[in-house]
Amino acid sequence: MPDIELQLSVENLLARYVHAIDEDRLEDWPGFFVEQGIYRIVTAENLARGLPLPIMLAESRAMLRDRVNSLRRANIYEAQRYRHAVSSTLIDRIDSVRVRATSNFIVIRVMHSGESSVFASGRYLDRVLLQGDGGQPQFEERVVVLDSRAVDTLLAIPL
Repeated sequence: MPDIELQLSVENLLARYVHAIDEDRLEDWPGFFVEQGIYRIVTAENLARGLPLPIMLAESRAMLRDRVNSLRRANIYEAQRYRHAVSSTLIDRIDSVRVRATSNFIVIRVMHSGESSVFASGRYLDRVLLQGDGGQPQFEERVVVLDSRAVDTLLAIPL
Protein backbone atom coordinates (compact mmCIF):
# COMPACT_ATOMS: atom_id res chain seq x y z
CA MET A 1 0.00 0.00 0.00
CA PRO A 2 1.29 3.49 -0.83
CA ASP A 3 2.19 5.80 2.03
CA ILE A 4 -0.24 8.66 1.35
CA GLU A 5 1.31 10.99 3.96
CA LEU A 6 4.77 10.48 2.41
CA GLN A 7 3.38 11.05 -1.09
CA LEU A 8 1.66 14.27 -0.07
CA SER A 9 4.73 15.52 1.78
CA VAL A 10 7.00 15.08 -1.25
CA GLU A 11 4.42 16.44 -3.70
CA ASN A 12 4.00 19.47 -1.44
CA LEU A 13 7.76 20.10 -1.63
CA LEU A 14 7.62 19.96 -5.43
CA ALA A 15 4.57 22.25 -5.56
CA ARG A 16 6.12 24.83 -3.21
CA TYR A 17 9.34 24.72 -5.28
CA VAL A 18 7.67 25.46 -8.65
CA HIS A 19 5.34 28.07 -7.15
CA ALA A 20 8.32 29.95 -5.70
CA ILE A 21 9.98 30.03 -9.13
CA ASP A 22 6.77 30.89 -11.00
CA GLU A 23 6.01 33.72 -8.56
CA ASP A 24 9.55 35.15 -8.93
CA ARG A 25 10.46 34.36 -5.33
CA LEU A 26 13.90 33.21 -6.44
CA GLU A 27 15.44 34.13 -3.08
CA ASP A 28 13.38 31.25 -1.61
CA TRP A 29 14.81 28.74 -4.12
CA PRO A 30 18.02 27.80 -2.21
CA GLY A 31 15.97 27.01 0.91
CA PHE A 32 14.41 24.00 -0.83
CA PHE A 33 17.83 22.30 -0.69
CA VAL A 34 19.93 20.95 2.16
CA GLU A 35 23.14 22.91 2.82
CA GLN A 36 25.20 20.67 0.52
CA GLY A 37 22.34 20.10 -1.93
CA ILE A 38 23.08 19.46 -5.59
CA TYR A 39 21.18 21.00 -8.51
CA ARG A 40 22.02 19.85 -12.03
CA ILE A 41 20.45 20.43 -15.42
CA VAL A 42 21.36 17.78 -18.00
CA THR A 43 19.96 16.59 -21.30
CA ALA A 44 18.30 13.18 -21.54
CA GLU A 45 20.75 12.25 -24.28
CA ASN A 46 23.80 13.00 -22.12
CA LEU A 47 22.29 11.22 -19.13
CA ALA A 48 21.55 8.11 -21.20
CA ARG A 49 25.08 8.11 -22.62
CA GLY A 50 26.66 8.59 -19.19
CA LEU A 51 28.17 11.93 -20.16
CA PRO A 52 28.72 13.90 -16.97
CA LEU A 53 28.81 17.48 -18.28
CA PRO A 54 25.74 19.38 -17.04
CA ILE A 55 24.28 22.53 -18.55
CA MET A 56 24.11 23.99 -15.06
CA LEU A 57 25.56 22.75 -11.78
CA ALA A 58 25.39 23.94 -8.19
CA GLU A 59 26.82 21.84 -5.39
CA SER A 60 25.65 23.75 -2.35
CA ARG A 61 22.99 26.13 -1.10
CA ALA A 62 25.64 28.88 -1.20
CA MET A 63 26.13 28.29 -4.94
CA LEU A 64 22.35 28.52 -5.42
CA ARG A 65 22.30 31.83 -3.55
CA ASP A 66 25.11 33.09 -5.78
CA ARG A 67 23.04 32.11 -8.82
CA VAL A 68 20.08 34.12 -7.54
CA ASN A 69 22.31 37.13 -6.73
CA SER A 70 23.75 36.94 -10.22
CA LEU A 71 20.26 36.82 -11.76
CA ARG A 72 19.16 39.82 -9.74
CA ARG A 73 22.27 41.98 -10.05
CA ALA A 74 24.60 40.94 -12.86
CA ASN A 75 22.95 38.91 -15.60
CA ILE A 76 21.24 40.67 -18.44
CA TYR A 77 18.34 38.77 -19.97
CA GLU A 78 14.97 39.56 -21.44
CA ALA A 79 12.18 39.90 -18.88
CA GLN A 80 10.32 36.61 -18.60
CA ARG A 81 8.56 34.31 -16.21
CA TYR A 82 7.72 30.63 -16.04
CA ARG A 83 4.66 28.56 -15.45
CA HIS A 84 5.38 24.95 -14.43
CA ALA A 85 3.11 21.93 -14.78
CA VAL A 86 4.36 18.89 -12.86
CA SER A 87 2.97 15.36 -13.22
CA SER A 88 2.12 12.93 -10.49
CA THR A 89 5.22 11.89 -8.63
CA LEU A 90 6.55 8.36 -8.23
CA ILE A 91 8.29 7.79 -4.91
CA ASP A 92 10.66 5.03 -3.80
CA ARG A 93 12.10 4.83 -0.31
CA ILE A 94 15.88 4.79 -0.06
CA ASP A 95 15.87 4.40 3.72
CA SER A 96 13.89 5.69 6.69
CA VAL A 97 14.89 9.33 6.09
CA ARG A 98 15.28 9.59 2.28
CA VAL A 99 13.26 8.93 -0.84
CA ARG A 100 13.79 9.08 -4.58
CA ALA A 101 11.11 10.95 -6.48
CA THR A 102 10.51 11.09 -10.23
CA SER A 103 8.09 13.42 -11.96
CA ASN A 104 7.60 14.87 -15.41
CA PHE A 105 7.41 18.60 -16.04
CA ILE A 106 6.69 21.14 -18.70
CA VAL A 107 7.62 24.82 -18.43
CA ILE A 108 5.83 27.54 -20.35
CA ARG A 109 7.91 30.70 -20.72
CA VAL A 110 5.98 33.97 -20.80
CA MET A 111 7.94 36.87 -22.24
CA HIS A 112 7.49 40.51 -21.28
CA SER A 113 5.69 41.02 -24.61
CA GLY A 114 3.08 38.44 -23.57
CA GLU A 115 4.28 35.78 -26.00
CA SER A 116 4.09 32.29 -24.47
CA SER A 117 5.88 29.15 -25.61
CA VAL A 118 6.91 25.75 -24.36
CA PHE A 119 10.37 26.46 -22.98
CA ALA A 120 11.34 23.09 -21.54
CA SER A 121 10.03 19.62 -20.88
CA GLY A 122 11.56 16.69 -19.11
CA ARG A 123 11.67 15.00 -15.76
CA TYR A 124 12.87 15.70 -12.29
CA LEU A 125 15.01 13.03 -10.62
CA ASP A 126 15.11 13.92 -6.95
CA ARG A 127 16.66 12.62 -3.77
CA VAL A 128 14.71 14.08 -0.87
CA LEU A 129 15.67 14.25 2.80
CA LEU A 130 12.34 13.90 4.61
CA GLN A 131 13.33 15.85 7.73
CA GLY A 132 15.45 18.74 6.48
CA ASP A 133 15.78 22.18 8.07
CA GLY A 134 12.81 22.95 10.29
CA GLY A 135 11.57 19.37 9.91
CA GLN A 136 10.49 20.01 6.30
CA PRO A 137 11.48 17.85 3.32
CA GLN A 138 14.37 19.25 1.27
CA PHE A 139 16.24 18.22 -1.84
CA GLU A 140 19.60 16.55 -1.36
CA GLU A 141 19.81 16.35 -5.11
CA ARG A 142 17.63 17.63 -7.94
CA VAL A 143 18.55 16.53 -11.44
CA VAL A 144 16.56 18.32 -14.13
CA VAL A 145 16.63 16.10 -17.22
CA LEU A 146 15.68 18.01 -20.36
CA ASP A 147 14.01 16.07 -23.17
CA SER A 148 15.69 18.16 -25.84
CA ARG A 149 19.36 18.83 -26.35
CA ALA A 150 18.44 22.16 -27.97
CA VAL A 151 18.65 24.45 -24.95
CA ASP A 152 17.61 28.07 -25.31
CA THR A 153 20.37 30.47 -24.36
CA LEU A 154 17.82 32.32 -22.22
CA LEU A 155 17.99 29.57 -19.60
CA ALA A 156 18.45 32.01 -16.76
CA ILE A 157 15.74 31.21 -14.22
CA PRO A 158 15.97 27.84 -12.47
CA LEU A 159 13.81 25.05 -13.76
